[in-house]
Amino acid sequence: MLNDTLATALSNLQNAEKTGKNICIVKPMSKVLKNILEIMKDNHYIGDYNVIEDGKGKIVEVNMLGRINKVGAIKPRFSIKKNDFEKFEKRFLPAKDFGIIIISTSRGIMTHLDAKKNNLGGRLISFVY
Repeated sequence: MLNDTLATALSNLQNAEKTGKNICIVKPMSKVLKNILEIMKDNHYIGDYNVIEDGKGKIVEVNMLGRINKVGAIKPRFSIKKNDFEKFEKRFLPAKDFGIIIISTSRGIMTHLDAKKNNLGGRLISFVY
C-alpha cells in the first residue's frame, strides 16, 4: 500500500536517473504529479512524458534526460510566506540559483522563483536540482 504517491513517484525518478535509464515508469498518476512533471519538463530536468490509461488507473512513462542530481518530496509540507524563501532554499538546494523548489500556491503549483516574482506564499511540495 502506498502512503505517499508523490514521494514514491519522485523516488522512482531518482532511482531511474541513478541507474542511467532512458525511460521511467511511474504509477499511479495524480493531478499534482502531472503538474510537477510539467514544471520539471519546462525547466529541462526531464524530457516528454506520456500518460497511458490501463484498466486500474493511469501510468506515466517519463523520458529521462540525465539532468537530475536529486529530486524528492518535502515532508512535512511546510507553510511558507512570501519573504521566507531564502531559509528553505538553503535547506533543500545545494547553492543559490541552482535547482528549484516546487510550491503549491493559491494560483496553482509553481516554482519558488515564480512565487517570488508574484509575491506569493504557499506550501512546499518538492525540490529538484
